[in-house]
Amino acid sequence: MPLSGARLLVAAALLLHSVSPSPILDAGQKVLDAITGTRDPIETPHIRQSGRKLNGKFLHITDFHPDEFYKAHSSTAQGVACHRGKGPAGLYGAETTDCDSPVDLVDATLEWVRKNVKDDIDFVVWTGDTARHDSDEKLPRSSSHVLDMNRKVAKKIVKTFSDDGALTVPVIPTFGNNDFLPHNIFYPGPNKWLQAYSSIWHRFIPEEQRHSFEFGGWFEVEVIPNQLSVISLNTMYFFDRNAGVDGCAIPSEPGFKHMEWLSVQLQRLRERGMKAILIGHVPPARTENKQNWDETCWQKYTLWLKQFRDVVTGSLYGHMNIDHFLFQDTKDIDLSLHDKAATTREPMDDGFSIESKSDYLIDLRKSWSNLPGSAAKALEEDLDVEDELETQVEDVDGLRNRKKKKGKKGKKKKGHGKIGGKYGERYQVSLVSPSVVPNYFPTIRIIEYNITGLEDAPVWTDSFDINSKVSEELPDFPEDEEAHQELKRDLEAERRKKGRKGKKGRKGRKGKKKPKNPELVIPPAPPKGSPPGPAYARQTFTFMGYTQYFANLTYINNDLTDLSETSKWRDGDFSDEVPNHDKPQPKKFRYEVEYSTFTDKIFKLPDLTVRSYLRLASRIAKRKTKKGTGKAAEEYNEDFEDESDDDDDDDTEIPEPEEGDSDLDFTATRGKKGKNKRRKTNKVWKHFLQEAFVNTIPEKQLKKWSRR
Repeated sequence: MPLSGARLLVAAALLLHSVSPSPILDAGQKVLDAITGTRDPIETPHIRQSGRKLNGKFLHITDFHPDEFYKAHSSTAQGVACHRGKGPAGLYGAETTDCDSPVDLVDATLEWVRKNVKDDIDFVVWTGDTARHDSDEKLPRSSSHVLDMNRKVAKKIVKTFSDDGALTVPVIPTFGNNDFLPHNIFYPGPNKWLQAYSSIWHRFIPEEQRHSFEFGGWFEVEVIPNQLSVISLNTMYFFDRNAGVDGCAIPSEPGFKHMEWLSVQLQRLRERGMKAILIGHVPPARTENKQNWDETCWQKYTLWLKQFRDVVTGSLYGHMNIDHFLFQDTKDIDLSLHDKAATTREPMDDGFSIESKSDYLIDLRKSWSNLPGSAAKALEEDLDVEDELETQVEDVDGLRNRKKKKGKKGKKKKGHGKIGGKYGERYQVSLVSPSVVPNYFPTIRIIEYNITGLEDAPVWTDSFDINSKVSEELPDFPEDEEAHQELKRDLEAERRKKGRKGKKGRKGRKGKKKPKNPELVIPPAPPKGSPPGPAYARQTFTFMGYTQYFANLTYINNDLTDLSETSKWRDGDFSDEVPNHDKPQPKKFRYEVEYSTFTDKIFKLPDLTVRSYLRLASRIAKRKTKKGTGKAAEEYNEDFEDESDDDDDDDTEIPEPEEGDSDLDFTATRGKKGKNKRRKTNKVWKHFLQEAFVNTIPEKQLKKWSRR
């Protein structure tokens, strides 16, 4: 497929200014291909007739964090990391602690998936962090430990999703920030880590994508041949805490090259009539004061998704361990930032505490309170109409072009313009899944997508020759070099932090400015008159919902006497508590449904389109009940519930609401000594917090957070 002249010039500039010789890439042409995605015309290698049919489901699994040094019944104290001592660490993990996962948990999870999930899904997205944290000074991490564990888990995953050695479904992995040393710091490719993972993931990376991966850690898999691709992003080059790179604005930087490659892939998919799912480890989280990504990377990513909103079906991430969703608002795009101006936002803390995470979610809620109110109302009205239309299997063109009702011909509903039209195309959604590592409870997610018209579509088949021998020899990583790099990381991170403080920040500006940077080549927008993409209106490949599964380790480990409150560990330090049994006596391991968006009566998500999430976010952001007795007030107030303070041990800890910024509306007078006070709380917000932490937060703490 031909590339535009401007993009070829950019690719040529990249080649001239930033490419160095490498034993992995033996020709300049291969470097150019790694950036542009250009390759010789070949037939898609993974199409074969098969008796397997599409199921319209896929598995998202993330953040295993396996720890080969984990010991059952060891201490969960900070710095000990369940490696020694006596304590309550269970056989399958120490839930609601900072300990990593025992290998037993990884094995049990994959075995449960093999028996209960494998035959019902079409592909697997695996979003990184398959090594332990460096949380025990007595057992420092080494490159050999990190790579060996990743290879072991990769082999386990191949075994889980294989029949007679051949994979039955494609598996798409991506890097986590702990999958290399020093953690968070990933230098431009080609490098030894990319070379190592090219070997470790040889069963997952298509042969025709291998040169792109070895150049920058990015690749694409056609999970449904000629229909749907999953694009694995190397978010380490976007990560604000990576002091080894410098954003996405400078052509010599890997983040810039990554974005160029992504643009070319999405344009090629558009020309082929295909759709794409984007996956990565670190999500593009961004609040008023903090962010995960370098601002120039966030700006380009948001602009790219705006331009390719007809192609991208959804975006999936891990890393943060909490269940939530994010918006990217295209109104925040400021092309002048590509001149490398700094912002006032600081990087989010690495491994931040549960209190910090609750503050982060509260910041998200505050940002959602700025969603246009009239737009939220219009969304609710339209969704009701379109739910009814969907039962008639009306296609997306019908939704866009259906006739207006009599008396409203040509009338545009108030509020649509503020959200980018009736489909909410001003916004983008990123879904962040909780983790297997039991910071809360181990969790996996199965997402369902629309496969209308694909009932007889050819499916992916494994083209790997299982009889071939693949070398497992890894590059040499001198341990003294690792120690040097750890020290270098701290110095560079501090240097970047000081550099930020010396620059003036700027907030997003209204309107658009012509970019001064000639290297910024803006991708083409969707063709005029094209329908909204699967992320915005129901059609083939639209995410329809998901079911989340969790493993109740408190019950399964069977080490505690009182199981009435599985979340009590958060209320105190139990690091040295002695378990009931001298030797582990666990119950049968299993995952069970935590919740499903198809049946959740509070979230009420009809699908996972952007407008459905806009409606949910506007409901979460409600802070006061609406006075009155009419139908409008009644429907608005359905999201609130009465709550008594009788079960609070200390009323003085409950904050009084500030004027104009309250989650509550006092509806009853105080009784004697201030007791029996009743409040109105937003049950959707409380439910969101509850699910974010996988139902591990004590009710009392949940109430306090829900009132903030």
